Amino acid sequence: QLVESGGGLVQPGGSLRLSCATSGFPLNMYAVGWFRQAPGKEREGVTCISGRGANYVDSRLTIARDDAKNTVYLQMNSLKPEDTAVYYCAADRNLFVGCNLRPDSWNYWGQGTQVTVSS
Repeated sequence: QLVESGGGLVQPGGSLRLSCATSGFPLNMYAVGWFRQAPGKEREGVTCISGRGANYVDSRLTIARDDAKNTVYLQMNSLKPEDTAVYYCAADRNLFVGCNLRPDSWNYWGQGTQVTVSS
């Protein structure tokens, strides 16, 4: 039900904006999180947004809502090769009161989009 887009190949220091959209439910009433998984590594949380605002792990990676488009974005700046991963968005109604970055807390997931940072 969640669809990510915007991934691709970018050079170090570049920027990308990922999108997470759904037609199944109103994202502005859900917590939405972004996670990533690099080859051979566990899935890790990047950032999330709830009714209380956003939680960040890294200030280069920021989250924002567009309620009119029912879409949540992940803006990624100053990208590094170690940012290379498959990026997933997730949503959960119960976490709207306060989100966390534990993958097992989230109910709905997208299929992921590949981000590769390389020269």
